[in-house]
Amino acid sequence: MKRRWRLEELAAFLAELRYEDLPQETVSRTEELFLDWAGSALAGGRERPVRVIERVARKLGAREGSCEVLAFGWRTSPLFAALVNAASSHAVEQDDVHNGAVLHPGAVVFPAALAAAQEAGASGRELVTAAVAGYEAGVRVGEFLGRSHYRVFHTTGTAGTLAAAAATAHVLGADEEEMVDALGSAGTQAAGLWQFLAEGADSKQLHAAKAASDGLLSAYLAREGLRGARGILEGEKGMAAGMSEDAEPERLVAGLGERWAVLETSFKVHASCRHSHPAADALIAGMRENGLAAEDVEVVRARVHAGALEVLGDVAEPESVHQAKFSMGFVLALVAIRGRAGIEDFSEETLRDGKIRAFARKVEMVLDPEVDGAYPERWIGLVDIRTKDGRTITSRVDVPRGDPGNAPDRGEIEKKVRRLATYGGAPPGNVERIIRRAWGLREEPEVGPLLAERAGEVRP
Repeated sequence: MKRRWRLEELAAFLAELRYEDLPQETVSRTEELFLDWAGSALAGGRERPVRVIERVARKLGAREGSCEVLAFGWRTSPLFAALVNAASSHAVEQDDVHNGAVLHPGAVVFPAALAAAQEAGASGRELVTAAVAGYEAGVRVGEFLGRSHYRVFHTTGTAGTLAAAAATAHVLGADEEEMVDALGSAGTQAAGLWQFLAEGADSKQLHAAKAASDGLLSAYLAREGLRGARGILEGEKGMAAGMSEDAEPERLVAGLGERWAVLETSFKVHASCRHSHPAADALIAGMRENGLAAEDVEVVRARVHAGALEVLGDVAEPESVHQAKFSMGFVLALVAIRGRAGIEDFSEETLRDGKIRAFARKVEMVLDPEVDGAYPERWIGLVDIRTKDGRTITSRVDVPRGDPGNAPDRGEIEKKVRRLATYGGAPPGNVERIIRRAWGLREEPEVGPLLAERAGEVRP
């Protein structure tokens, strides 16, 4: 008897998913995540790695088309729009994250889904449903691959490829067989290694760019009949075999239609690696509650989960602005001295700031059994603050800002998006247009252009 893989069960659910199946809170949260993603995409256009990817896209991609490159104001084919928009939205460390999967789903799902929707003339409801499908696929694959996967592989590049494939395939109206083929082809292309972080390389944006574009490509190929491996996840030579030591196959299909990944996804408040956020929130709370200034602090011990040590431990003395976002010491120095770690706080000037550097050297990370035991489902913030007058203050945050249960409201999301767009130099009119479109996305008969017809000159 032919084996039925869990991928096939997941694919059937994704292909059959309809807008009418979605709880209204799921629809509303998807609109919020879409707008949050758009803000990051607009902001990322000023970052050097994104500009490199955009220049190559202009050389290799179509010079015109129906799909927008948001940060640069030009249009191209779906493949290259997804490529650049994904890189851009994953550049300033403000894109959403799913704790349990340790995945940034928005950065790969929305670039692919939007490009396919603009090419196909899909409705807003179709885009919303496709995005939900993409989050479901990516989060479940990320959870399936487990903690061991994340030690070496960047989940947004690996599981993210399947997320983008599912979202695109749904826009294209895939049936179960086409969805299986799309996911199978996506899985065999999935890649993304953490080595770049220790060396300060630019691969993080490339991971998201390739995940979105390869996932989109997989879905278009599936529509034309290219077959993908059904055992790409669980087979003897599939992703789990090569990329995981603790894969949990049941995570792929548990609770289908009962839990919704978008409702479990967190918004990012600080413009840094998400692993630094719980400790940052705990330090802010501890200093405020005890009336401490940065000058009062002798040592900060961040008690963290293993994932934080594995990722942030590679950056002791950041040599670039992007590396600084992956330095626990640098992030905690910013929140101690400035009370925040926003997008404007990471700059060449702050990178060279002696006061920030000096505080950063006061920070250490240690593995905490309770924090590690709760991870990745819960990201607890726990710090010990030793003051210069000899006190030791422990501060704890169980639900960091941005997590479900402590999520921003729509007004706060709008403020964040305006701030990000200003940072990226986006015309104010375009920003307000995108905000209006996002809040009415479910009512759009056709997604069409998000930007004004004449968004301005393409950046050099």
